[in-house]
Amino acid sequence: MRGRGPGWMVVGLALFLTACNSDRPEPAEVDLPSVGLRVRLTRVATHPFLSRYRLTLRVEGRQGCEATAELFPDTGYAGRRNVYQQTSGVITVLGQYDARVVDPHSCAIRLVEFQSLAGQATYLGTFDIDTQKRWQFLSPSVKSERPFEKP
Repeated sequence: MRGRGPGWMVVGLALFLTACNSDRPEPAEVDLPSVGLRVRLTRVATHPFLSRYRLTLRVEGRQGCEATAELFPDTGYAGRRNVYQQTSGVITVLGQYDARVVDPHSCAIRLVEFQSLAGQATYLGTFDIDTQKRWQFLSPSVKSERPFEKP
């Protein structure tokens, strides 16, 4: 029988490994000079085949403060997070299932109810995958605002 040698096994193994998710951290970040914050959202695959990721939010302030929070995990194409600046100056990181408010003066990260976010806010961009499936921060000029549908 032809075609069943070690070469086919190597090709098969290579195809299998490229189909697997890497557990290597994928950080994406944005500097927000208007409020003096650097915001980083890192995703790490938690399953080798399914689109499931752990998401960690980290903020660093101009005055030296920093904070980290685990976000609701991406359990299947729910990793996108929109970033807004509220009129009060706080930053909101909004996902399909959670919302966090970041105080730029203390770097405090708070989990908040969606209903408490009523009011005017400026869309700053989104953490999402780009056209090459890379985890990135995408500015409004690259990806326009896509609001979340709440049940």
